[in-house]
Amino acid sequence: MSAVDAPPVTSDAILRFLRVTLHVGFALLLAVAATRLLTVHFDRPERYIYLGLSVVLAAVYLLGTVAEKRFSAGATDRNPRRWAYLWLGIVTALWAVLLVGSVEFSWVVFPLFFLHLHLLPRWAGIAAVVVMTAGVVTAQWLAGGTPAPQLAAVLGPVFGATFAVVTSKAYRLLYQEGENQRRAADELRRTRAELAATQHESGVLAERARLAREIHDTLAQGFSSIILVSRAAGRSLESGDLESTRESIAMVAATASENLSEARNFVRGLSSPALEGTSLVESLARLCEKTQLEAAARGVNLNCTFRVDGDPVDLPQPYRVTLLRAAQASLANVWLHARAGTAVVSLAYLDTEVTLDVYDDGRGFAPSSLAAAAAGRADGSGFGLVSLRQRVAAQSGTLEIESAPGEGTVVAIRLPLAAGVQEEGGHDGN
Repeated sequence: MSAVDAPPVTSDAILRFLRVTLHVGFALLLAVAATRLLTVHFDRPERYIYLGLSVVLAAVYLLGTVAEKRFSAGATDRNPRRWAYLWLGIVTALWAVLLVGSVEFSWVVFPLFFLHLHLLPRWAGIAAVVVMTAGVVTAQWLAGGTPAPQLAAVLGPVFGATFAVVTSKAYRLLYQEGENQRRAADELRRTRAELAATQHESGVLAERARLAREIHDTLAQGFSSIILVSRAAGRSLESGDLESTRESIAMVAATASENLSEARNFVRGLSSPALEGTSLVESLARLCEKTQLEAAARGVNLNCTFRVDGDPVDLPQPYRVTLLRAAQASLANVWLHARAGTAVVSLAYLDTEVTLDVYDDGRGFAPSSLAAAAAGRADGSGFGLVSLRQRVAAQSGTLEIESAPGEGTVVAIRLPLAAGVQEEGGHDGN
């Protein structure tokens, strides 16, 4: 693996390396001291006592480090931190007894410096280092047999203590950085989880809104048409007008078939079947014819016409679906509510936008009533305006509705055309 591919060195890795180095250093210094006790001071009978104390010190030290390692690795729930002061006191006491017995244990003090500086508060750790340094200097001075401490006996421990204090400070800084990185990583994971949950919820809401729009603009309107035309067929049958009854039943069958196709397509996320294999212009023209026939099946005389202005261009599929759905919703409102005699659907291709206007000469309404309709009604109706606005807004378009009581209604939709749109030459044309 090259240096570029090597994983980055983190503060946690550095801290683990320092801890391992500390433990190995303690073991080596203690082993060297015990070996010199047996080889250099072999004529002292109490050397076996100190050797036994060395083994006890090694066992106590190992017990504490293993307990801390198991807890940090998650192998146990018992936190050894509450026993840290007791453990440190026993280790220090055993070392002090060994130091009194043999100056060979002086150098074991250096790992102990780091333990005191890490486990104790800052001031207490430094005070312990000073006391232990004085003890080591005194032990070496007495072992030297000179009336004054030798320079090496003083400088060695003092230099080691100073180095330990400085290194301990660096260790604390690394430890704090590691904790900060850990908290930042936890916060990042939490934020990512919240973001994923929010995105999931947004996706669910968006899909719910899409299904609501599709159901309203296709199935709900189709079912409304089926109900109304079926009632008209019943009235024709009661009056003995079998020809009108057959036309109404045929209209019901055709509308139900279209609804079935719409349901299958929008469940699969496809476009309207009214746009498959045909142009938007042709689809809107057929829609006007169908609207006029449905109105006639109910006994309503509605003249619906369609016209195109400008040269048709190749529109994106979302635009085509939006414009068709808008025309369907607007014309459904015309023959269901407006009581109009004339409806006109105008599709215009301009230089910078495509427009769709649906006009009727019906009874109209007060624009102030749109706010109530936009909120929907208790029976689930009144969703058409909300659906239409959402569709148009999704394509960065605008929707305007002009109406007044007794003066008809105009629904005007504007969708922007991207620069460089080429003339279709037949796709939405003749």
